Amino acid sequence: MEKISGSTWMPWGEQDAAAFIAVPTAVSDKYSRGVLGVVTGSSVYPGAAVLGVEAAARTGLGMIRYLGDATDQVLARRPEVISAPGRVQAWLIGSGTDSQDLGLLDTLFSDALASRLPVVADAGALESVARAPRAGVIVTPHHRELARMLGAAGTEVAPADIAAAPDRWAARAANLLGVTVLLKGGTTWVAEPDGPQVSVSLAPPWTATAGAGDVLAGILGALLATHSTEVQEPGAPARLAATAAVIHGLAASLASRGGPIVAMDIAERVPDAVRRLLGSSRA
Repeated sequence: MEKISGSTWMPWGEQDAAAFIAVPTAVSDKYSRGVLGVVTGSSVYPGAAVLGVEAAARTGLGMIRYLGDATDQVLARRPEVISAPGRVQAWLIGSGTDSQDLGLLDTLFSDALASRLPVVADAGALESVARAPRAGVIVTPHHRELARMLGAAGTEVAPADIAAAPDRWAARAANLLGVTVLLKGGTTWVAEPDGPQVSVSLAPPWTATAGAGDVLAGILGALLATHSTEVQEPGAPARLAATAAVIHGLAASLASRGGPIVAMDIAERVPDAVRRLLGSSRA
């Protein structure tokens, strides 16, 4: 029988998020700081890969391995990215892809999900997760994508119903699917199966712009790579996902200053958002 979590949602703010920033030490190296594997982007949407990689790199990790279909565009923006397979500590998959036309990417998604490493799944990878969910996966849908995920898992629901009650559906989806759900919107709702339910309401309305979700996925991927051991602990996936939403919202606010922004503006202000969180932790 489906078990639905309680209705109490815990607001997640800057002080909460500050505790989940991994700060390098004098003995850190690029491997100990976290390596993120990325399978995102396509010939139709290469920009999603560029935005996600940019955001991950600026959140603070040691290395990114990019294995998607937008290698030239990613390397043109971030030449330090590695475009060859190798060891990673977490995966970011799906942004900028379409579940109806995956080809080889479908195999790469399956490999990432079978690896038992922490995974952020977005866009075209969401239905792969719905078909084969497991612990350690965080999905980042908007309400229409969540409706498709639930449909693929056998629960039909209209996107409008999710949009009308996002908190309820985030919690219900987490328990139905057995994965941590970060449901995007004006307020971000994060629910872990039978675990924490946290909400973040920091992003300005200007954040509703093309590619902003790709930036959020990149931030979260970096956090999983830098906390690949802790993410196995109960409650950690939801708190890391909420921390990504805090960083994303702060970066958007810093970029906007009350005016319009584009997604790359958010990615470029991520270091300032991280710096602000670290400052608040010392206050």
